Amino acid sequence: MRIAKNARPLNIERRTPNVEVDRGFFETDPLTCARALIGCVLVWGKAGGRIVETEAYAEQDDEASHTFLRRGTRDFIKNNPAGTLYVYLNYGVHWLLNFLVKGGSANGFVLIRALEPSEGRILMMERRATSEDRNLCSGPGKLTQALGIDQAFHGRDFFQIDQARLFCCPQQVVVESDRRVGITKSAELDWRFLMSGSRFVSIPKRKTRLRAN
Repeated sequence: MRIAKNARPLNIERRTPNVEVDRGFFETDPLTCARALIGCVLVWGKAGGRIVETEAYAEQDDEASHTFLRRGTRDFIKNNPAGTLYVYLNYGVHWLLNFLVKGGSANGFVLIRALEPSEGRILMMERRATSEDRNLCSGPGKLTQALGIDQAFHGRDFFQIDQARLFCCPQQVVVESDRRVGITKSAELDWRFLMSGSRFVSIPKRKTRLRAN
């Protein structure tokens, strides 16, 4: 389950704008889902925004995934339906939001890394103690704080949470791939996906280095 290191930007054309996704959206493999989430709109209570950055993590052959060393995480995949939330505390500081993806060619998780704020900016500014739009959700820990997501949502079925909604991307977007952030294992995989040109991503796409002849 690999994608080319120098993959071209992917043009994703949506045919169902402003329609809420159903469970079938997550019944695929992590890479397909991570790409497709770019441009979708996540609303959580009175706050929300457009997803501009994600990362895919595979159940098998991905040393950066929790499943590589944690039997409990492998059991989590086995015992829960696609679309279940996997929320964990990263380095004892930030809660990270992941969607369980299963039922396709491979199982795993998609980490939501960044949003472009669109709803509830004032509320998010209060939660984040900042007035800078770009600093509200430009990172996985920032966005959970801005949206009010914590351990209480771990293991919850997304489709059973009244305050949470996810809408299909309303327009065509260009998606780029890059290496994932902050990992040392399976670090060569281009499994981070970004909306091309967005200033709200956590870290811009790395520039391709030109090799000397």
